Amino acid sequence: MTAKPEILKLTKVASSRLFHIESMQLRFSNGVERHYERLRTGGHGAVMIVAINERDEVLLIREYAAGLEEYVLTLPKGLIDPGEDALTAANRELQEEAGFGARELSHIRQLTAAPNYMGHRLEVILARDLYSNKLEGDEPEPLELVPWPMSQLPELFDQAEFSEGRAIAALCLVQQRLSRAG
Repeated sequence: MTAKPEILKLTKVASSRLFHIESMQLRFSNGVERHYERLRTGGHGAVMIVAINERDEVLLIREYAAGLEEYVLTLPKGLIDPGEDALTAANRELQEEAGFGARELSHIRQLTAAPNYMGHRLEVILARDLYSNKLEGDEPEPLELVPWPMSQLPELFDQAEFSEGRAIAALCLVQQRLSRAG
């Protein structure tokens, strides 16, 4: 593999509460120079939780997605707060968004989305041995909880409102992990 490009110039173009847009002037090992832009996320990353209850159902939530301007069906997820590790953040987010905590949490893997343009990293966490416990979250309205049988994931993948690529990938990864373990 060739050496990583040299960053000749890095300029902040714009910032918001969650994102920073940067302009990058790069020189590749073959001497070619290119201008790139990237969306750099701050913070400590994020988690997405595949919570499976005692009936072998995955807990989904229905929430408003501002980027699509519609309600979507997805997995609980959220940012890792300062001082938290991924498992602690996953358990907190699960309680805030789905009203359940987990006695058993395991890291599945890290996912990225559009890494050519964004630095966002998401930790996929499997949550089992669930118990009822609701924490106050930052959601503007109550989220609808939708349990879905793990045995019917192909039907879930056919649902138009379940379209988030990271959630589909997370479920496939967990399904693969569980089939190897069982």
